[in-house]
Amino acid sequence: MKHLITGGSGFLGNLIARRLRERGEDVTILDIWDEPHRPADITFINADIRDRDKVRAAMHGIDVVHHNVALVPLTKSGALFWEVNVDGSRLAAEEAVRAGVRSFVHMSSSALFGAPARQPITADTTPQPIEIYGRGKLAGELAVRDVCDRAGLPLIVVRPRTILGEGRLGIFQILFDWIADGKAVYTLGSGNVKFQFIHAHDLMDAYVMALDANRPGIYNVGTDRFGTMREALEHLIVHAGTASKVRSLPEAPAIMALQALDRLHLSPLAPWHYLTFGKEFHYDVSALHALGWQAKYSNDEMFKESYDWFLAHRDEVKSSRGSAHRTAVPQKILRLLRKFS
Repeated sequence: MKHLITGGSGFLGNLIARRLRERGEDVTILDIWDEPHRPADITFINADIRDRDKVRAAMHGIDVVHHNVALVPLTKSGALFWEVNVDGSRLAAEEAVRAGVRSFVHMSSSALFGAPARQPITADTTPQPIEIYGRGKLAGELAVRDVCDRAGLPLIVVRPRTILGEGRLGIFQILFDWIADGKAVYTLGSGNVKFQFIHAHDLMDAYVMALDANRPGIYNVGTDRFGTMREALEHLIVHAGTASKVRSLPEAPAIMALQALDRLHLSPLAPWHYLTFGKEFHYDVSALHALGWQAKYSNDEMFKESYDWFLAHRDEVKSSRGSAHRTAVPQKILRLLRKFS
């Protein structure tokens, strides 16, 4: 079958492209930049998701569209979140319908749930985003669902927890950098809250399972082996063998300070990070278990693998270019905190 992956040069889109290629599928990527190590047998189309003519041309002859284009929280894109994550998603779905594709897979986000007090998050939990990125991801998902429902186009929606795995950088690059140098790392509040991540390959397994089973629907995906945020950090430090310590910041004052620094463009952290990473957050994944899916990675295992990859590629990470989740993040004022940690 022929597959089109929008945002296929990003961290997740690249994994989808390579997984499909390994299965012998015909894969095309649509993105605004070309991944330098893209296999030659994966076709690349340079196009912005907002360019309807180019997106329409790219859809010709495609069987399955995998929509991954999105501006992530780190980009702090303001109004562009809506243009790309909402209008761009709607446009992609509309052109998929026009092209007569067989199915559409939309990559959503756990950010649309905000920070719900009731845990675990289930299929019945009402999305209540609390910041601009989450609101845009919810609106984008709803737009795609509306277009696909009206046209009768089978739709799979995937809502991953925060993703880890080899090559995953973004804010984790800051965390790994500090731990490698023996600096203290911080939790918002005690850190004694259950917090779930997902390994990129476990996410891919769930993704492909739903696709192969031809099971349209909404899938919340996270590991089923996790503990608290503090435990994840403490176990990673033991693995790293450095002098780092986990320290707690009083949650409310820390959030107020990070909000102020964010408004002054002095912090790399976005509202999604500082408003939710101190809160309990985990999915009920029993529906995935019923399909036969099982996570291979626990929080600890995925952190260790991601950290080890960072250490092995630390020098090249400094000059990396590409999507926000595959590049180093300017630490800004956090460098000052790092210095005294």
